Amino acid sequence: MTENLLSVKDMKIYYPVSGRRLGKTEYVKAVDGVSFDVKTGEVFGIVGESGCGKSTLGRGICKLEEPTSGRLLLDGEDISAYNGRQMRPVRKKVQMVFQDPYASLNPRMSVFDIIAEPLIIHGLTKTKEERKDKVLELLRKVGLDDYHANRYPHEFSGGQRQRIGIARALAVEPRLVIADEPVSALDVSIQAQVLNLLNQLKKEFSLTYIFVAHDLSVVEHISDRVGVMYLGNFVEVGLKEKLYKNPLHPYTQALLSAVPVPDPEVKRKRMILEGSIPSALNPPAGCKFHTRCPKCMECCCITAPERYQADEDHYVYCHLYDDKINKEKQQNFNLIK
Repeated sequence: MTENLLSVKDMKIYYPVSGRRLGKTEYVKAVDGVSFDVKTGEVFGIVGESGCGKSTLGRGICKLEEPTSGRLLLDGEDISAYNGRQMRPVRKKVQMVFQDPYASLNPRMSVFDIIAEPLIIHGLTKTKEERKDKVLELLRKVGLDDYHANRYPHEFSGGQRQRIGIARALAVEPRLVIADEPVSALDVSIQAQVLNLLNQLKKEFSLTYIFVAHDLSVVEHISDRVGVMYLGNFVEVGLKEKLYKNPLHPYTQALLSAVPVPDPEVKRKRMILEGSIPSALNPPAGCKFHTRCPKCMECCCITAPERYQADEDHYVYCHLYDDKINKEKQQNFNLIK
């Protein structure tokens, strides 16, 4: 896992809202300057509260939502300004598994037609027999039987529908799959089956995943690296082992403190955040988390934190790790003494 399959540079996705204030159009800043890389063959997990911009970021990478600004490089190809026609051949490289298996499948199409549709659009099969063999092969890969091809989505359970969505995504043999909370609408027992299936398919098809979720235990199970989002930005990104064992940002620490521990003998101190997540229409100045942060300093209310490298493959956006600020705090402490 050395080369970057995907590079996102300062991506912003803003939505204009109706009405003007003081002659200016207002925008909901769903994604507000996100940058990160995804290496070939890894699983990059994205976690955060509802409304923080996780799903919008995933849709922006697929160009299902048009980014307001920023650069998007897929396999070295800059697709930032591509229109729909230019994106068609690119879509064979990147596919998406959607959150709601009830809404992401056309109820008027049979399972066979749903999976065969991308094969037809991209001209990946030459004959009907070849197309049939490919569809049935994909169904078997995701744990369904041949006779399921003639059924319709309403005849399946939630877990089975999600398997159909996964088969559809794999039909064009993509290199990158964006899984947008693929197990959040499923029962816990079914979640484990789908996660194990995704792990199995990753090895079999040499896939790279971006896995979006709000459940930190699910992300820990499947991811290699994890990015924690808050109000349209990453606050911390690192290798799974480092981030879970040594969370640096106060927001990450609060999230992990809320994860249930199965061992009743282990006592974990809860870190309670006061207030609610601010509006993306009018985010706070400086660090966006400062309105809820128990370690807030004066500079946090004024200046947005830069990226601070804490360790190899582990960085954080927080003034607590700014060497200049820490030196000033130490000097003031010495003067008081």
